[in-house]
Amino acid sequence: MAAPGENTLHREDEEVEEMEAGDSDEDGMEEEGQEKEDGESNVYVPGVQPLQPGEELEMDRSAYRMYHECQTGAPCLSFDVVRDAEGDGRENFPLSMLLCAGTQADTALSNRLIIMRMHNLHGTEKETEEEESSDESDDDDNDDEDKKPQMELAMMPHYGGINRVRVTQNGEQSLAAVWCEKGQVEIFDLRPQLEAVQSSAAMAAFIKLHKEATPLFSFSGHMTEGFAIDWSPKVPGRLVSGDCKKNIHVWEPREGGTSWQIDQRPFSSHTKSVEDLQWSPTEATVFASCSVDQSVRIWDIRAPPKSMLSANEAHSSDVNVISWNRTEPFLLSGGDDGLLKVWDLRQFQSGHPVASFKQHSAPITSVEWNPIDSSVFAASGADDVISQWDLSVESCDVGEQADGLKKLPPQLLFLHQGQTEVKELHWHPQINGTLISTALSGFNVFRTISV
Repeated sequence: MAAPGENTLHREDEEVEEMEAGDSDEDGMEEEGQEKEDGESNVYVPGVQPLQPGEELEMDRSAYRMYHECQTGAPCLSFDVVRDAEGDGRENFPLSMLLCAGTQADTALSNRLIIMRMHNLHGTEKETEEEESSDESDDDDNDDEDKKPQMELAMMPHYGGINRVRVTQNGEQSLAAVWCEKGQVEIFDLRPQLEAVQSSAAMAAFIKLHKEATPLFSFSGHMTEGFAIDWSPKVPGRLVSGDCKKNIHVWEPREGGTSWQIDQRPFSSHTKSVEDLQWSPTEATVFASCSVDQSVRIWDIRAPPKSMLSANEAHSSDVNVISWNRTEPFLLSGGDDGLLKVWDLRQFQSGHPVASFKQHSAPITSVEWNPIDSSVFAASGADDVISQWDLSVESCDVGEQADGLKKLPPQLLFLHQGQTEVKELHWHPQINGTLISTALSGFNVFRTISV
């Protein structure tokens, strides 16, 4: 795990600090500030101006409380956080986390369903202090060795690429729902993999016994592949899945936790591919969906097959992703138009969002509300930028010298770069302010000074 070169833009206490675009030397390491005629540095804002020939970006570690990256071989286009027993609201280093991910390899036989255990994750403060000091000693070297991040992987072969994976806890079971490219939705029991990443003996037994991923249950009724899937936070084991032919199915768990009852009659108001699904965090029978047909819809499973509410032209093109605020009646959406829109569900039928932001220069690939702070959310785009936002910010004095920042919305807290083709992000629900993102280039795990 190591940090690549990248740039950041961040705001804290109504101030803006920025990374400068630098002129690199032959080794690509030296940074020179891009100067205006009056000698002041220009501010580099992603998507506003391109890098010039010979320029590169370097990471400003002072903008991060924690930063790590890792790779899993074949890229993982989707992942989810597995809750652990280490408690909520964690901040003290070293930190650890569990992730479940699925690969999209070049060949169907090369794919894996993966449990990742990252641990001994330390913050960036020590690294920054060391960079400022030229004093080195054997004790410092030993200390650095002790603080190296660690990762264990428990991988099960899976035939076919994994489009999306979502995890839940159902009693003693840790379950993963997997949308795979072969057109099936599968449910896996993750307990063997979770045990394997905790000890070397369990890992050896796992490798010996588990030669392939065998699902507890699978459903082929969609007839085509899809990406939309979500577990209910209110009813353990309840699931909803949507496919590329516009059909949505609700799954009800049967007693025993190893099978599901699925109504063959689909929910069918969308006219094109269903891209994302989200259960209401407060109402057990209500979920939301978004689609290539440009609409966002609200459904009640007690009244099939049509949607209850809809914004038919929510975006000017495909609506890719949605996120339901855990404590406020807000729904967040992101589309191919690069727009982020916040919808007040009390005024949803008006078809007008209460907020709309155009910071990304390419389609939005992932959005998620912060699980702890209801005014904060994050988004990723095909422009390889991850943005952090705070709706509670009303104004921000960016200073007279920061000409490049004056047009930015005050709610924008931070811009993170460094990954190639970012596909999905999630806040860790138990570690304050920590984001995990996956891309073709691998995973980033970070916490900024802004959240």
